[in-house]
Amino acid sequence: MEIKKFVTPEIIFGIGSIDQVGESCLRLGAKKVLIVSDEGVVEAGWMEKVIKNCRAVGLEYATFFNITMNPKDFEIEWGREFYLHNECDSVIGIGGGSALDVAKAIAILATNGGRISDYEGVDQIKIPLPPMVMVSTTAGSGSEVSQFSVIVDTTRQKKMTIISKSLVPDIAIIDPNTLITKNQSLTASTGLDVLTHGIEAYVSVAATPLTDVQAKNAISLVSKYLRPSVASKTNIEAKKAMAMASLQAGLAFSNAILGAAHAMSHAIGGRFPFSHGDVNAILLPYVMEFNFIATPKRFADIAELMGIDVRGMELSKAGRKAVEQVRLLSLEIGAPQRLSDMGLKEESIQEMGKIALEDACMITNPRDVTLKDVEQLFRQAL
Repeated sequence: MEIKKFVTPEIIFGIGSIDQVGESCLRLGAKKVLIVSDEGVVEAGWMEKVIKNCRAVGLEYATFFNITMNPKDFEIEWGREFYLHNECDSVIGIGGGSALDVAKAIAILATNGGRISDYEGVDQIKIPLPPMVMVSTTAGSGSEVSQFSVIVDTTRQKKMTIISKSLVPDIAIIDPNTLITKNQSLTASTGLDVLTHGIEAYVSVAATPLTDVQAKNAISLVSKYLRPSVASKTNIEAKKAMAMASLQAGLAFSNAILGAAHAMSHAIGGRFPFSHGDVNAILLPYVMEFNFIATPKRFADIAELMGIDVRGMELSKAGRKAVEQVRLLSLEIGAPQRLSDMGLKEESIQEMGKIALEDACMITNPRDVTLKDVEQLFRQAL
């Protein structure tokens, strides 16, 4: 019998669950925690809420929020020095994917030393990390439950994908209330990132029955609730559903890994200051069309999960309905449709293709990919 593994943190989900962050740290033995966040989360008031909760349980803390979109290696080194200078023994990450990935990366260097580029790839972390509690404030990255951290190497101008079971947080807190402070464009971008996670995990060569359940639920929830979530900040039913979709997609891709859309998106994100979710949204339909011949039944499943009645349809037609539904959803919620609209130019494609082929996410893409294939996909999306 083939052995399957499925890694997950302790998960606390629900309205008001952010108030459990301090007690969660105490349960892990924390005495002084580094709270890692970004300016957007600070402005929204969520960092202050975490600080108050830490004070309420008598937990000492220091705060670090020198983080940019597509976080950089030098930001991790600053964070490590800040962690050590303040004699912290644990980490809270609060925010979207950038903040949570930085929190994890700081934890790596705090105990393992060296530079963050030393840990690129799979299972390069040798020494256990300090206790980590992650609080997600976007229905997007899934980093609060995943074994991933993605950081830009500024020397090579590429996103490094760090994958290790050591990066699975001890406790993940998902409070749908935090989503009400996100604007329409961020809600759309992060939501389409969730959809990309679900679809790429479902068609991954490393998919298992355990990841399939999570991926399918995520695809179905995004298809039903992303539109109303974009339409209204106060639609709490939609916020709860999208928070759950993000959580389940995170569990799926953490264990099944991803595919060509993420490998290509990482290549772009290492060089250009584009939103990761927006880039994924543009690339996903083209990658789906390319991958279709590798697993047509799974693409037919995706069409059904997105609300299409596929009974009696040929697999080829049903699977292509999935691509149509992804494009329609992206268009209706106002997501960018072309990479050229974001500023990518033809002359960058060859270099981006080479970088994408080296990304760890390409290993689990269901169809073999050549440099020519990647370049063609970039051109189609341009």
